[in-house]
Amino acid sequence: MMTRWAIQDAKNQFSKVVDTALRGTPQVVTRRGVPVAVVLSADQYSLLTKKEKTDGGFARFLLSMPTEANDSDAGGVEHSALELREVEF
Repeated sequence: MMTRWAIQDAKNQFSKVVDTALRGTPQVVTRRGVPVAVVLSADQYSLLTKKEKTDGGFARFLLSMPTEANDSDAGGVEHSALELREVEF
């Protein structure tokens, strides 16, 4: 379980915060009770950023969505026929 630290306590006991993070438990730093930062080991950070780089992240996922230009690659997704209608204002 992550430990929550008030920012002043985290400053005063920074070595303890880092040591606990190195043992594999991320540490949450709060300001006025609101989480504002997380301290985690460099190994954990590296794993998180490596995964994002290898799978392309959310942006790559969105860019891989079928469009009219690549409908043949849509994997059998059928599009409904939409008709525009007149709207009066």
